[in-house]
Amino acid sequence: MNRTFLLIGAFSGFIAVALGAFGAHGLRARLSPEMLAVFETGVRYQMYHTLAILFVAVAAARFDGWIVNGAGWAFTLGILIFSGSLYALALTGVTMLGAITPIGGLAFIVGWGLLVVAAVTLF
Repeated sequence: MNRTFLLIGAFSGFIAVALGAFGAHGLRARLSPEMLAVFETGVRYQMYHTLAILFVAVAAARFDGWIVNGAGWAFTLGILIFSGSLYALALTGVTMLGAITPIGGLAFIVGWGLLVVAAVTLF
């Protein structure tokens, strides 16, 4: 198992659960329904890709190489940019932050694409 991605995945899962609870209990009265939905989308995508990072931690032990590791780093970058920008948008209301969200989405797509390449070439 790849220790780096296990650590990143565990930490990201911890943060996703904490932020989800914060959103559900601490922000419901403070944010508009639209901004709460934006925050919840960030949490949801963070958790989805946390699970993907944990999968990469396991896969990297079996398939050493840049393709699987690249997927893990792409998922990590995607969480930081996609979810991070949505959290910042919801909490600050600065709509310009929404302009960088697609960059994080692209990182997620790259990560999944690299896993497709790994599945095709490494088996």
